[in-house]
Amino acid sequence: MYVWFRLLRVAATRNRRGPFQIGGESRLSFRCLPTDVDMNLHLNNARYMMLADLGRMDIFFRCGLMRLARKRGWAPLLGGLQTAFVREIRLWQRFEIVSTIETWAGTNVIGRHRFLLDDGTTAAIILTTAGVYDFRNRGFLKMEEVMAEIGHTAPPPREPSEEERAFTAVHRDLRRIAKNGR
Repeated sequence: MYVWFRLLRVAATRNRRGPFQIGGESRLSFRCLPTDVDMNLHLNNARYMMLADLGRMDIFFRCGLMRLARKRGWAPLLGGLQTAFVREIRLWQRFEIVSTIETWAGTNVIGRHRFLLDDGTTAAIILTTAGVYDFRNRGFLKMEEVMAEIGHTAPPPREPSEEERAFTAVHRDLRRIAKNGR
């Protein structure tokens, strides 16, 4: 239930953070609460994913995608993610989530969420792949179309890094395996 309160806080304070510009960062600050921890008294691995959702939602709200999606019958959908845990986030510890849109091609966009401790040390990184689904036309939209619709006028996306190409290749293979019922 508390994640909903955090989402409401992100939505209610989005204007303070200003419009999101593609190539920029979403920065959200949190404290690790008792409802966030596991038996080791540090941030539960599943909670990282839920908090990364808030970073994505902040981007969607601030760039205008949520408003446009409601109007057009679209939905931003997460395709997959990969997480690397580096340092623990302990009970009551403050941390920040820095979320970015890294690049896109075709119908896929790659995002990154860095969990930073107060001293700037990275606690975890999550890479995501996602797309925008058009329910009316039953298919994913080309990201160039989505970017144009939200008013993105910056240069075209950069080529994916070696790590991002490896991530998307593994993701593609896992989807194939899942679809084949193995």
